[in-house]
Amino acid sequence: MSNQTEAPYDLVVFGATSFVGKILSRYLFETCGTGQSVNWAIAGRSSAKLDALKAELGSGAENLPVIVADAADEDAMRSLCEQTRVVISTVGPYALYGEPLVKACATTGTDYCDLTGEVHWIRRMISKYEEQAQESGARIVHCCGFDSIPSDMGVWFLQKNAEEVFGEPCQSVRMRVKVAKGGLSGGTFASMINVAKEAAADPKLRKELANPFSLCPPEHRSQTRQPALKSAEFDRDFNAWLAPFVMSTINTRVVHRSNALQSARYGKEFTYDEAMMTGRGSKGRLTAYGVTAALGTFVMASAIKPSRWLVEKLVPEPGQGPSQEDQDKGFYDLRFIGRTADDKAIITKVTGDRDPGYGSTGKMLGQAGLCLAFDIKDDVAGGFWTPASAMNGKLIERLTSHAGLTFEVLETR
Repeated sequence: MSNQTEAPYDLVVFGATSFVGKILSRYLFETCGTGQSVNWAIAGRSSAKLDALKAELGSGAENLPVIVADAADEDAMRSLCEQTRVVISTVGPYALYGEPLVKACATTGTDYCDLTGEVHWIRRMISKYEEQAQESGARIVHCCGFDSIPSDMGVWFLQKNAEEVFGEPCQSVRMRVKVAKGGLSGGTFASMINVAKEAAADPKLRKELANPFSLCPPEHRSQTRQPALKSAEFDRDFNAWLAPFVMSTINTRVVHRSNALQSARYGKEFTYDEAMMTGRGSKGRLTAYGVTAALGTFVMASAIKPSRWLVEKLVPEPGQGPSQEDQDKGFYDLRFIGRTADDKAIITKVTGDRDPGYGSTGKMLGQAGLCLAFDIKDDVAGGFWTPASAMNGKLIERLTSHAGLTFEVLETR
């Protein structure tokens, strides 16, 4: 377990007044209450905003502890970590604001999870702080929101069932977004724009972002070319047209790191890719090309300084995002197909009952933090992990019982 066994709090939500932080705090308040089975606190840089959040949460929240700390203050980050066993961070873009807290967790032995999708920043944190985390016992788990829990745990679930049914894992897995309804917040757009901006200025970063094994240990590589959808394509397995999926860049790398950290459980030549279904016939085809063009235009405009200001004007500002009604009406349905080396196939499904990036992410992030605090014992050593490699079936049990997710086998053949 974390070295902070005597800490007064089981977990602290840092960035509690951010858009996702408020969603997460409300979820934990409604799920855990205050001062009951879970001792938790909210934290951020503004005392006034934290007090306002407690007022928004309503009766009973007046007893919720508050920690005032600035993300840029390393001493404050260390003090925060010394008070808790687990920190959940919602402070992004993480490449701009996230490092001092990760450093403090790795130094003090405090477990940590977040919802970042900034793959280049994760790579930097692993390079700089993994040895410290291993020494202190801190378990650092990035990507505990929609990117990348449904993908990472979806592959883990598929492979577990493939091993039970076929006696071996699938050599290739493909994830297809059948349908997803939800919106993006200003914080998410800010992170995406920042990645595009950094990549435009750094050829080495562009090369890193193109490497599907960029988050894996150096010794984990495959000779098999990894698929990566660049344009519209027809998928015969699902009888639908496909377009690139905006989250695939981070999700594929997390899945490959999970494979590596599980001693190549899925196989050394395992392949994985993701795409979005756009429908059948000419309408599906046109939609696929339209999505491809829109995604490419956004990335290009974000990367070029003269047009970046226009993108920033058009998207929501940090702190803004989908309404509560839109979050409640949102949902997603992901389909996975895996094939063994001798072409046995299994099809599975993962669904969520809220909009993926916010309503569902808040619940997933909360359960990941609780899983770290209460379910993960000394069998998981300190270091940088993924949801699947650190929390496996324990997290799936929490997600299906408390976070509105389902994991289902549809077909084997």
